Amino acid sequence: MINKGNLLDKLFYSFTWVSALSVMLIMTGVFVSLIVGSWLSINMFGVSFLSSTVWDPNTNNFGAAVPIIGTLTTSLIAAILGIPLSFGIAVFLTQLCPHALKYPLRIAIELLAGIPSIVYGIWGLFVFAPFFEIHIAPWLTSAIGPLPYIGVLVRSRSFGIGVLPAGIILAIMIIPFISSVMRDVFEIVPEPLKESAYALGATSWEVVWHVILPYSRVGVSGGIILGLGRALGETMAMAFIIGNSNQLNLSLLLPGSTLSSVLANEFSEATGDLYTSSLIELGLVLFLITSLVLSFSKLLLIRLAKREGQRR
Repeated sequence: MINKGNLLDKLFYSFTWVSALSVMLIMTGVFVSLIVGSWLSINMFGVSFLSSTVWDPNTNNFGAAVPIIGTLTTSLIAAILGIPLSFGIAVFLTQLCPHALKYPLRIAIELLAGIPSIVYGIWGLFVFAPFFEIHIAPWLTSAIGPLPYIGVLVRSRSFGIGVLPAGIILAIMIIPFISSVMRDVFEIVPEPLKESAYALGATSWEVVWHVILPYSRVGVSGGIILGLGRALGETMAMAFIIGNSNQLNLSLLLPGSTLSSVLANEFSEATGDLYTSSLIELGLVLFLITSLVLSFSKLLLIRLAKREGQRR
C-alpha cells in the first residue's frame, strides 16, 4: 500500500524542482531569443555597437553608447536621491512617527508604489517639467554652474525635459519600493536591542546607526537592489520626460535617452531588418546590464550575510 504522506512529499518535491527550473528556462529562453533576434546587428557592428554614439536609421548606422550612458546616469541620479529619502521615511515610520499617522502614511506609500509608470510620465511632462524649467534649472545653473568640474553638468538652458528631470522622476518612483522594504526590516529588529541602547544613553540617531542598521543591513541592501532593478528597466516614464535625444551631452539639463525609452519610441516604427535587429540588441544590452548589476548586488548580499555570521 502506498503511503499517502510519502506520495504527497514526492509530488511537492517535484513541483518545487519544476518551479525552480522553470525560472531558469524562462531566463534562458529570453536570453536566446534576444541573441537570435539581434544576430544581424551583432554581425554588422560587433563590439563597436556598444561604443558608438551614432544612431541614424536613415543610413543604417546604429550605436548604443548614448542610451547606455542615459540608462546608467538616470539610475545613478535616482539612487543618489531616492536611497536617503527612503531611509528617512523608513526611520520616521518605525522610530519617530506618532501612532495615529503610521497607518495613513503606510497606505500612502503603498499607493505610490501602485501608480502606473505612464501616470508618472504624464505628471512629469505636464506638471514637473514646467516647474523644473522655471524654478529649479535656473537655480542649479547659477549656483552650481560656476563651480569647476561639476559645473559643466548644469551649464545649459533647460527645457524642463532632460536627463536630470528623468532621474528625479525615477527617484520618486523607486522611493515606495525601497522605503517599504527598509520599513519592514527595521520593524523586525528586536525591541530589547533598541531598549538596551536607549538605557545606556544612546540618542535616536545612535540607535538607528549602531543598532538598527547593523542588524538589518542585508535587508536594507535587498531593498536598494529592488529599487535599482526598477530604475534600470523603467520605460514609459522615461519615454515621456527624458527628451528622447540620441546625442551625447555633458549637461544633465539637456535631453537624452535610455535603452528602454528608445525601444518604446522606435520599435513600432522600425523599418528594415537591421533597424529591428539593432533595437532587439538594445534589449539584449539592457538584459545583460540588469543581470550583471543584480548578480553583483546578490554576491554583495551573500558576503554581508557571511560577515554577519562571523561576527556572531
